[in-house]
Amino acid sequence: MSITNLNNIHLTTAQATSATTALAALETALAVVNINLSAEDRRRYGSINEQNKLLVNKTMDFHINQSALESPHVNWTEFANDYTSRNNMENMIARLESMVTRLKNAKILHDYDNYQAALADYAYTNFMAGTGTTGYETKMNDMKQFFSRTTTPTTPPTV
Repeated sequence: MSITNLNNIHLTTAQATSATTALAALETALAVVNINLSAEDRRRYGSINEQNKLLVNKTMDFHINQSALESPHVNWTEFANDYTSRNNMENMIARLESMVTRLKNAKILHDYDNYQAALADYAYTNFMAGTGTTGYETKMNDMKQFFSRTTTPTTPPTV
């Protein structure tokens, strides 16, 4: 017998509405920074690796603590704004990715529960169709399209 009902925790309609509203508010709040990059742009600009992040962090550290040593050719206000935005976005991304992972995990369990229940219903439908009860044969014929009846031919192993 299969294990069913792995996730009995369900959002209420109010909770789902609240989450959807919060997502819409987040999308609206972040709309100002939505930029569509082409695949070429993503390759060209990429993302700085960990070593280069250390360089940026060290540059910011010098900017804050020893500004007399900074280049006059850098717009330091924009540098600081980019640095703050980058950190804010990195933190938001980490939180969102964590939420997405947890939502996917919950969805996997709900998917599994639905599938197991559908299999049980199909087995019951087959049983009832076998008894000749009205309606079940039609239901069985409608549902059997999801079950492959092809068998793998058994070939003797070659020695």
